[in-house]
Amino acid sequence: MTQVLEDEAAFDARELRLVKAIADAGSITAAALALGYSQPAVSQQLKRLEQRLGVPVVERVGRSVRLTDAGRILARHASAVTTALDAAAGELAELRGLRAARVRLMAFPSASPTVVPKLLADLAERHPGISLTYVEAEPPEAVEAVREDRADIALTFSYPGDRDDPHGSSARGLAVQSVGTDELLAVLPAGHPAAAATALEVAALADDDWIAGCPRCRGHLLELCGRAGFAPRIAFETDNFVAVEGLVAQGIGVATLPRMAVESFPQLPGIAVVPLPAGEQRTLHTVTARGADRVPAVRATLATLTRLLAASVDGRRGAASARP
Repeated sequence: MTQVLEDEAAFDARELRLVKAIADAGSITAAALALGYSQPAVSQQLKRLEQRLGVPVVERVGRSVRLTDAGRILARHASAVTTALDAAAGELAELRGLRAARVRLMAFPSASPTVVPKLLADLAERHPGISLTYVEAEPPEAVEAVREDRADIALTFSYPGDRDDPHGSSARGLAVQSVGTDELLAVLPAGHPAAAATALEVAALADDDWIAGCPRCRGHLLELCGRAGFAPRIAFETDNFVAVEGLVAQGIGVATLPRMAVESFPQLPGIAVVPLPAGEQRTLHTVTARGADRVPAVRATLATLTRLLAASVDGRRGAASARP
């Protein structure tokens, strides 16, 4: 029995991180650089691991290396194991009164000038030991980064009826939590007949030309218009929020944008924004590895993010109720 237990404990967390780094970086040299080790030290560590396991972990293919079946098994489990170990280390750090930690965040573009600066400021004031790094990415890329352990938290969104929902099969095995909503607005030329409306059904824009995002990003617009009984006549294509408003201001067409996108820069003259029905708002999510919220720094960042998003929604509701 003792020998069986020793065999099952034939690798440690450092070795798991090493195998995963090779899978991510594609070579021993790049993995060594990413982990801050020398290339000979990594090779020696791999050799010791393979001797204990009794099977090769990497194999040479020409001048490069790739993981064997055993290596791929270790790499696949590495994220969950290292996340759990990081959580344990974080909880122990809390017991010792330590707060220094790093959290890697990814979020969609309209969060960059709206939510992320507030999050950084709030964490600096309330949790100065947390160092937050940030990379901008659309939801599919952000979810994949969490899965590959290149991010701790992904802030993402989904729309009703999304045809390409990043929280479906791509997020299987991860923890997905709804943390807020973001209102969807019709963006119209100031002289448009519907510009004075307080609320708008998208069917009223069936005869207009539309400005839409790239083919991958316009799924919700197609779904929205399809439910209203028409296919939008897309005249221009851009994912640049400022360009969308500029085109609308010149009377080129109409568009829809989330409120966070509209609030991410000063509204251009010559446009009007009108809310679409509440059922068309997008839902905001956080995506993490399962168990990542046991890491104190991740837990604190998630709580701060949720609080800031809730305060933003409450502020909009208060402003709307105060209008005459």
